[in-house]
Amino acid sequence: MLSYLHAFHAGNFADVQKHAALTLALSMMQSKSSAIAGFDTHAGSAIYDLTSERARKTAEADSGVQKLWASRNDLVSEDWQPVMKVLSRFNAGDGRLTVYPGSPAWFRQFLRPGDSLTAFELHPTESGQLAGWAAEQGVRVMHEDGLKGLLRRLPPSQPRLMVLIDPSYEIKSEYSDVAETLLKAWQKCRHGVYLVWYPVLTSGLHPTLKQAVKDGGLRKVWCSEVHLKTPPERGMTGSGLLVVNPPWGFDNRFAAMIEDIAGESALGLSHEHSWLVPE
Repeated sequence: MLSYLHAFHAGNFADVQKHAALTLALSMMQSKSSAIAGFDTHAGSAIYDLTSERARKTAEADSGVQKLWASRNDLVSEDWQPVMKVLSRFNAGDGRLTVYPGSPAWFRQFLRPGDSLTAFELHPTESGQLAGWAAEQGVRVMHEDGLKGLLRRLPPSQPRLMVLIDPSYEIKSEYSDVAETLLKAWQKCRHGVYLVWYPVLTSGLHPTLKQAVKDGGLRKVWCSEVHLKTPPERGMTGSGLLVVNPPWGFDNRFAAMIEDIAGESALGLSHEHSWLVPE
């Protein structure tokens, strides 16, 4: 099934959580000079127009990144500064945001000489737009299943690894597929940092992913879940992240970032976080 298009959801509260975590992890990893191989398994089209018909149909960015941007002067954690710098690079002036970078564009902002990014996208429309963007960015694009493609390319030539896994979970089997792929990837490259996103839905399927990860034998897995204080009756009521091998101190720093945006004047979230699997 290839019906999902992220343009309808770009910049929503889940994107804020996911890309804030990606930015913090990359920033912390770059405290060391050794090169990083980045992999984005479900890259989308890289750049999203928040004024487009698709984005305005759902207007999810209005209660997500637009509120974050409007609250930027009230944020306490300094770890929000790299996020704001990236958003500023894609948007001129101090008014409402008109462009939102997708995950490969966030990755690209932090690439240094020696680092690399491989972006996977199976959707024909999305992969075409992604390839057009990547041609001038030094990013390798693969039009194939990202979970299978990732496993074929591990371990990387660089000494360190950062992987983002964030499928749409349109198909129920993706929960088990992600857990299985994560375990196999970890077995190939145990020192890698793996960031796995999942939706918290009214259907309640996400615990199966978390349990499979717990039962799989991985070590050092931190879990972050944000929940909307005023959730919809159907669909996504929250957003989750599993972080395998987070940099030291990542858990406390990321929790402080979410605390900044949890209030009703910002994104209106509650945050649950703990070690799913200890070291």
